[in-house]
Amino acid sequence: MTARIDDQGRAEPPLAGSEVQSLRGFLSYQRSTLEWKTRGLSTAELGRAIDPTTMTLGGLLTHLAWVEDFWFGTVLAKTPPSEPWAGIDWQAHHDGDWELATTLEADEMRALWRQAVGQSEAIVDRALQHEGALAETHPAWGGRDDVSLRWILLHMIEEYARHNGHADLLREAFDGETGE
Repeated sequence: MTARIDDQGRAEPPLAGSEVQSLRGFLSYQRSTLEWKTRGLSTAELGRAIDPTTMTLGGLLTHLAWVEDFWFGTVLAKTPPSEPWAGIDWQAHHDGDWELATTLEADEMRALWRQAVGQSEAIVDRALQHEGALAETHPAWGGRDDVSLRWILLHMIEEYARHNGHADLLREAFDGETGE
């Protein structure tokens, strides 16, 4: 069955898929929502905050690129953080993932995020080749607790959905573009 594509170009999650298809479908939909909310905006527009928040759409792109790299790369694949995350002094720049947006052009922010999503998808593809991958646990938070791939996928859906609400408000505030 072919996925239905909505007016913004997002593939809708399957209505009756397997657990993996449903989790991945909902995560893909949320990722596509962020892409839609940041589509066509200039560097200045991606860097624009609406008082009283300092949150920007560009900051959402770089933050979610870092979140992708952390949960899928560092936790699931057990790889050290990649650049640009490895080069951030997190003690001095607790919000380094958000701050990075102020140093990049629009195309660089989008490319960083797309690359992180692509890497995450490849990591999940590899993990799912092993039976029981959804339930297998992985150390997180410096080994203080373990999380499963199922938890990571659900957390990422929640992370995107939360931030897509922010993106919806920010985008509407600057150009009237509305969505759901």
